[in-house]
Formats: sequence, structure tokens, C-alpha cells
Amino acid sequence: MHINPIEQFQINNWLLLFNVHGHQIAFTNSAAYMLLIVILVSALFIGATARRAIIPGRLQSVAEMTYEFIAATLRNSTGPEGMRFFPFVFTLFVFVLFGNLIGIFPFSFSVTSQLSITVILALVVFFMVVIYGFWKNGWHWVKLFVPKGVPVYFLPMIVPIEVMSFLTRPVSHSVRLFANMLAGHITLQVFGAFIIMLAGAGVLGMFGAVLPFAMVVILFALELLVDVVQAYVFAILTCIYLNDAIHPGH
Repeated sequence: MHINPIEQFQINNWLLLFNVHGHQIAFTNSAAYMLLIVILVSALFIGATARRAIIPGRLQSVAEMTYEFIAATLRNSTGPEGMRFFPFVFTLFVFVLFGNLIGIFPFSFSVTSQLSITVILALVVFFMVVIYGFWKNGWHWVKLFVPKGVPVYFLPMIVPIEVMSFLTRPVSHSVRLFANMLAGHITLQVFGAFIIMLAGAGVLGMFGAVLPFAMVVILFALELLVDVVQAYVFAILTCIYLNDAIHPGH
């Protein structure tokens, strides 16, 4: 049996829309799952908050806890002034979280395991930091690259390092999420393939499939945890980067 663990990440054209100078513009499985994420998130939070009950139900409690969690994270990272970015950070968190969680189900598609998606998200954060930093602070924003307390004679060495570190933020921001999702899904696919191959090898194979099955159960639980943690890490890094735009000298 041929098992290709990379096949699950392939982007397929579902509906060809039009051609532009020989390049096909199509509605893909990636676009479909991103649309599904938007629909599910909207349905969850609109439905959960429709009644606005004083004693919240389960869905309303989930929505309120998620709201308070992200609000507290942003407030602690950036101060009260950073709350103007709450809609952006909250949307980013729930999009990444649902993208991670949907991708763990069999025969689904993980948009956050696509480097093109995570790079776009990271670049949006990067350019928002740069644009808002200059808009709010003017050229004083470049103090971000001059750490406090550093002797003047060290600045020619330190400043280029700080600039390079800042420019590589989109790389680390995007690759961290992409790599974790990619590795987790490949591992689950490989151990799942072991179960199928061993189970098809007769009675002894069925007994041998018990260990891979146990590993899949453990890995599935671990992957659920990783999905939530990686969504939080993406959000908290966004908050930290936004703090540099709001308080560049800190």
C-alpha cells in the first residue's frame, strides 16, 4: 500500500473562475476551508451572544471566556492603549485556532499548515506594526532599534543586529505555526497508516496494530493541545510586536 503523508496538504482547484494571461484563478480547497472557518466562527459567536443572558449558557460562556482571555492578553502586553487592536488580535486568534482544529479531523484540510497562509498573516502583522509605529511616533519609532543603556560605541554593531532581528520577525512568526501544524499532521498520518497496514496483515498484524493505535490516540490528544497553544503563541507574539509600535522606547 502506497502512503503519501504529504498528499493531505495539496491544494486542488475546485472551481475555475477565470484566466489571467495564462494563469488560472480558481476557487481551491484552501479557499473553501477558509470560508468554512469564517462561517463557523461567525455562527458560533453570533449565536452565542444573541440572547446575552445574565446567566450565560455554555456557548455564551465559551464566547465570553475567549473574549476576556484575548482582552487580558492584549492589555497585559500593550497596556490600555493597545485595546484599539483588540478586534484584529481576536479575529486573528480565532481564525488560527479554528484553522488548527479543523485540520486535525480526517479527510479535512489544514489551512494553517500552508506556508503561504501563515506568511500572509505574519506580513499583515508586520506591516501593521511598521505603519502604526511611524504614524503614532514618527521617526522616534526607530528608537526601537536602539536598546536603552547600550554604550554609544556599541551601537554600530547592535543596531544592525536589531534591524535584522526585526526584519526576520515575519519568518519566525509564520514558520513556527506552519512547521508545528505540518509536523503534527504528518505524524498522525504516518501512525494511522501503520494501523491500516498492520491490521491488513492478519491476526498477528491486528495485535501489532495496538501500539500504533495507542500512539495515534496519544498524538491526537497532544495535537489538540498544540493547536490551542500555537494559536495562543501566534496571538501573543502579535501583541508583543504591536507593543513595539505603541511603546518603541520600552
